[in-house]
This record gives sequence, structure tokens and C-alpha cells, in this order.
Amino acid sequence: MVSGQETGTRAAASRTRGRPRSFDRATALEKALMAFWRHGYEATSVSDLTRIMGIGAPSLYAAFGDKRTLFEEVVRLYGDTYGAFGDRALAEEPTARAAVARILREAAAEYTDPGHPNGCLVVHAATNCTSPEVERLLRERRQANTAAFESRIRADVAAGLLPAATDAAALARHTAAMIQGMSQQARDGASREELEALGEIAMAIWPRG
Repeated sequence: MVSGQETGTRAAASRTRGRPRSFDRATALEKALMAFWRHGYEATSVSDLTRIMGIGAPSLYAAFGDKRTLFEEVVRLYGDTYGAFGDRALAEEPTARAAVARILREAAAEYTDPGHPNGCLVVHAATNCTSPEVERLLRERRQANTAAFESRIRADVAAGLLPAATDAAALARHTAAMIQGMSQQARDGASREELEALGEIAMAIWPRG
């Protein structure tokens, strides 16, 4: 005959076994960011994520949803942290020229920082990706960046800080292409100094007001 005390002990043990293991959500999300940044969306499996994040699959799904939902949160986190230098420069610098020059300098430093994977997550994470949703998410991020450059350039044209004949759309696209190219160069092993030199060449074509 099982006593009431034994029954209570077994029930408590069962509850303990069934309770999800607690973890630091922010730390786990940062680890997921690094995995997606280093390997890309497609090559990072759920089993990779649970191993790297140090959590079980049930905890991952409960805390973050599925892999794509987790990736979307990772992209937002990246934009608020490692990738925030572009928005800061556009907000803080007095002209489009100064903002873009700063962005290129800071991209050279950020993309080669030994403390994290090289290059830009938004540029590289969808390589060989079979998910249209993920490809669209990153494409829209890149297009938004280009649109922000164009908006700032057009404002400077209107203010007389750039010549009236400046092709704002082309100049913005050139800036975006330089940033994306610097990201790929960093992935291929280019140094900070080499990328800074590219940025200086890129700024040489900017029209004077």
C-alpha cells in the first residue's frame, strides 16, 4: 500500500520533470543571432539552435516560436544592436555626405570586428535560402536602407547642400551597393584598413554642393 506522503512525493517529482528548464532568454537569443549570422538561415537547423542556445526544442518553441519566427526576432535584434550604426549616422550627422562617410567607416570596423562573425547578417543570412518569407524579410530590410539613403540625399538637394542635378536614387543605390560589397569583402577576409580605403574611394564620387 502506497502512503499519502509517497504519492505526494511522486507527484512533485513528476511536476519537476515536466517543468521546462529555465534559461536566460536574452542570452539564448544572442547565441541564435550568432549562429544565423555565421552560417545563414538555411544551414542553421533547429538541432543546431538548441545545442548552441543550450535549451531543448520544447523550450525553444515555447519561447520563440518556430525557426522562422526566431529568425525574425534575431533580425530585429541585429538591427537594434550590431546593425544600428547606419540609422545612428543618418540621425546624427548634419549632411548626407557626412552620414554616408561615417556609415562606410563604421561598416569597415563592424564588418571586421573579431568579436563576432564578419560581414552583415542582413546581407548574407539568406544565401541559398529556400524560404521566400526569409528572403523577402531581408530584401525589404536592404531596400528600406536604400530608401533611407535616398530620402536623406533628396533632403540635401532640396536644401542646396547637393547640386540640383544630383541623381538621388542612383547615389543611394551606389551607397547600398558599396555597403553590401564591403560586407562580402569582409567575409572573404578583407581587413578593416582595406575596407576603409574602399569607403574613401566611394566618397570621392560624391558631388559637391
